[in-house]
Amino acid sequence: MADLTPFHLAIVVQDLKLAREFYGVYLGCDEGRSDNSWVDFDFFGHQLVCHLGDSNSVVTNKVDGDAVPVPHFGIVMQFDEWQALADRLDNFAMPPKVRFAGQPGEQGTFFIYDPFNNALEFKGFRDFGRLFSK
Repeated sequence: MADLTPFHLAIVVQDLKLAREFYGVYLGCDEGRSDNSWVDFDFFGHQLVCHLGDSNSVVTNKVDGDAVPVPHFGIVMQFDEWQALADRLDNFAMPPKVRFAGQPGEQGTFFIYDPFNNALEFKGFRDFGRLFSK
């Protein structure tokens, strides 16, 4: 896989103090710039910006038998790093599991919600070269 540049994603939150507790303390993301209505986080090397605003709604789609929340965002990690994070967290919307077991796109996955109903997916791959395998 070619070197990737960091993505930038802006999401809606209703409370910046709570966003700092969740992303900064619970997930361990370093804080970057901020203002009265937004705050940047280093989300595993990517720029996540939490903006004050109205609440989000979530729908689901079936993926490998699971009702996956949409919209969602997340991160792809090395499997060992993914497992360590899964072992540290709790309150899963969808608990850690291996999806597409034995297939080219095999991956560990789990979902959590932030306090603002934003769905986050964490994927673990043993081989990043399989990220887009069919």
